[in-house]
Amino acid sequence: MAGRLAGKVAIVTGGASGIGEATAKVFAREGARVLVADVQEDLGKKVVGAIRAGAGAAEFARTDVKRDADIRRMIEAAERAFGRVDVLVNNAGVENAKADVDTSEEEWDHVLDVNLKGVFLCTKHAIVAMRRAGGGSIINISSVFGLVGSAGFAAYHASKGGVRLLTKSTALAHATENIRCNSIHPGVIDTPMLTNLIDRSEDPAAARAQWLKSEPIGRFGRPEDIAYGALYLASDDATFVTGSELVIDGGYAAV
Repeated sequence: MAGRLAGKVAIVTGGASGIGEATAKVFAREGARVLVADVQEDLGKKVVGAIRAGAGAAEFARTDVKRDADIRRMIEAAERAFGRVDVLVNNAGVENAKADVDTSEEEWDHVLDVNLKGVFLCTKHAIVAMRRAGGGSIINISSVFGLVGSAGFAAYHASKGGVRLLTKSTALAHATENIRCNSIHPGVIDTPMLTNLIDRSEDPAAARAQWLKSEPIGRFGRPEDIAYGALYLASDDATFVTGSELVIDGGYAAV
């Protein structure tokens, strides 16, 4: 049987690990040809190798989403390898747990550049390619922290909240072009980013327990939990879905 993404070409930024890696692999299993974009070249090529080992089609493009020239090359690489762009998953991101008064200007700029400007640049250039393809689906990985606040994570909250509303603007601007745009809002997901955040704390065991306590469902999310949400939004099952927020957070925001 053909997969849910058969015939589609997808770009996944931050595709070398975590949610991006899981999304790239799920998309490939569902028939998409996938361009894995990341600054982590060795890990990204391993993901491509794993997809090819499973008889999927994938390529890697080293991409810093803060850089317009890199984004242009990423789009060109996808069209050169696979002929078109149908799906963009804006997943690349960084975290910073500091409160506002503890965040330096440089830290603020870095988080906003990767998490928000990166989404803007990738979207801007992907839309041109999607117009050539006759339409497409853009999936922005925001966060539950783009919906609710906390005492820390000032720059991260700002960036992910910005992604949420940029998504809606993109959706409305291109609704008549068969280009859809939606955001996904993950809760606490068991990724290398979470592990690094916990390991940097004064008491990692206590920090892990505290994060786990925040999830009413009683466990951390898995990267695949987000990947399957992205699969729905990328597929033709979601052709009437645009400007929406898909919350996959184990009940975090319901408290």
